[in-house]
Amino acid sequence: MLKGKRILLGITGSIAAYKTAYLIRMLRKEEAEIKVIMTKDAAHFISALTVSTLAGTQVLSQLYEEEGWANHAVLGRWADLMVIAPATCNTISKLANGQCDNLLTAVYLSSACPVMVAPAMDEDMWLHPATQRNVEMLKTDRVTLLGVNVGELASGLSGSGRMKEPEEIVEAIIGFFKRSKRLSGKKVLITAGPTIEPIDPVRYISNHSSGKMGVALARAASTMGAEVYLVMGPANIMVPPEAHVINVQTAADMYAEVMKKSGAMDYIIMAAAVADYTPEMVGSDKIKKKDTEWEIKLKPTQDILAELGKRKKENQVLVGFALETKNEKEYALAKLRDKKADFIILNSLREKGAGFQTDTNKVYIFGRDGSEREFPLQTKEMTAIGILNYLTDRL
Repeated sequence: MLKGKRILLGITGSIAAYKTAYLIRMLRKEEAEIKVIMTKDAAHFISALTVSTLAGTQVLSQLYEEEGWANHAVLGRWADLMVIAPATCNTISKLANGQCDNLLTAVYLSSACPVMVAPAMDEDMWLHPATQRNVEMLKTDRVTLLGVNVGELASGLSGSGRMKEPEEIVEAIIGFFKRSKRLSGKKVLITAGPTIEPIDPVRYISNHSSGKMGVALARAASTMGAEVYLVMGPANIMVPPEAHVINVQTAADMYAEVMKKSGAMDYIIMAAAVADYTPEMVGSDKIKKKDTEWEIKLKPTQDILAELGKRKKENQVLVGFALETKNEKEYALAKLRDKKADFIILNSLREKGAGFQTDTNKVYIFGRDGSEREFPLQTKEMTAIGILNYLTDRL
């Protein structure tokens, strides 16, 4: 599967470094060409001799040796993919902030290839706001974050922070090359985030959507070569810099922008949590509090997905999302049928780790042709990749 693919493997100072022996063997079995960079601390956990023997090539670790210097610019251009596994908290911080104090970070900063990172650290370090900020910065820089597993940690505690197993990393690498540029030449419209429906200049009706799933889809589609248009409701999240971002507030705003762009799109993915109702009357001034009850009369918003189903062109792919709390499959299939979509992606709030405000998701895809697919609980970035791979495979 990886014959002829050139993979530059970076190993940093984590106990999980011992797993790279298995990772290298699996990559060699898939006939990948490998070069390895080890940080100074990585050598405390696995020897350069072991790595060199398994990889069949000299391990690089220093910018400068007695014999000369390692050409980091050439290394960064040699690879089809750079994989850093394990990536410590310290290394992730350096990558995110452009710090360049060793060969690995120098190669990263001069690389012309995509980069994939497999974090490994204790749970408290992984969940610390500083680490999560760094992770978000790397995502913005188009680095693929593989997420972490939950289980026994080197500290003796159990929790999130374990590096993905070598089998999972190889699967992600194979998936990367499979999906690479498969959407090249395609235009993809994605909606994301909530909408807000004003009551008066101060108050509004909204929902808990963070926009993370839609943004992850936009990032994955862009990586696959698509020209991406992201219609984004109010959300505090960094968006892919290469996407055409259209910021909106209300359901009416989103309807107008989507209809304006929809005719030219090859794929339309409605991941936003659009309000179903909006206040019939909006106060021009703040409505003052009184001791009496206050009733707000609501009217339905325009159904964007249903209108897209009516307008859908031949060879255009329409995908909707359904978030349910009961009778999940029944409601999702009804939405698929009634809205004339090609696929419906189902979230259930009863699934732990899925839905609003989470970094993970568990989804089910139902196709108009009767096809079904369940995806495991995983990061929203990996979920997005899986969704787009599934859609393009089916089509």
